[in-house]
Amino acid sequence: MIKIMLFNKNYHIAQRGRWIALTTLKPIIMMIDIDTLLAWGAAYKKVAANDIIFKEGIQAQFYYQLVSGSVRWVNINEEGKEFLQVMIEPGECFGELPLFDGGPFAATAVANEDSVVIRLHASTFFQLIKENPEIHIKFTRLLSERLRFKFFILKEMANHNPEHSISTLLSYFKETKTNICTKCNRIKLTRQQIADMTGLRVETVIRTIKNLQAKGQLVIEKGKVYC
Repeated sequence: MIKIMLFNKNYHIAQRGRWIALTTLKPIIMMIDIDTLLAWGAAYKKVAANDIIFKEGIQAQFYYQLVSGSVRWVNINEEGKEFLQVMIEPGECFGELPLFDGGPFAATAVANEDSVVIRLHASTFFQLIKENPEIHIKFTRLLSERLRFKFFILKEMANHNPEHSISTLLSYFKETKTNICTKCNRIKLTRQQIADMTGLRVETVIRTIKNLQAKGQLVIEKGKVYC
């Protein structure tokens, strides 16, 4: 049985008799000051729910930062099925990888709800980080943390233990205050999105969440999951 405990406000997972801290997985929310972006010529853009902000495979022309709402960053297969990479929350940037390696977008950004983004032209973004090395350093840390999260997800996908994978993922969300309401601890992701993120079948996720509820590790009220 997997147990989640709180030690000095840091979450740990019991695995094979060892307690593994999740604090090393804490991501950095990167946000360039809005006034700074506006001073460099950035502009706001409103997007409606389910609007595509940019598509996988095209070249990046702008730096994007979410002001309000939420954005899902997904890969979409030929049948139209989405594989969720990450859910973007206000204050976070997204789609920044091509700005550094010159390649195309690795995923598609879709507004999860009516949202507002602020965007800055790529060439201006480069000049901004050249003149502000402290911002460049933060981006380096951000890219490292996002890569670390991908290793974390891949490890859990290879674990082949749905209960362990989902428990660890939900604990990660709670520790890092991502994809979870900080006021009520409601998980913002749907069961399908959790399935997409972990590589599990949605039926497996539904069954596992019910098992965790039966063990007292989760609460389900009116279809919403709280941890």
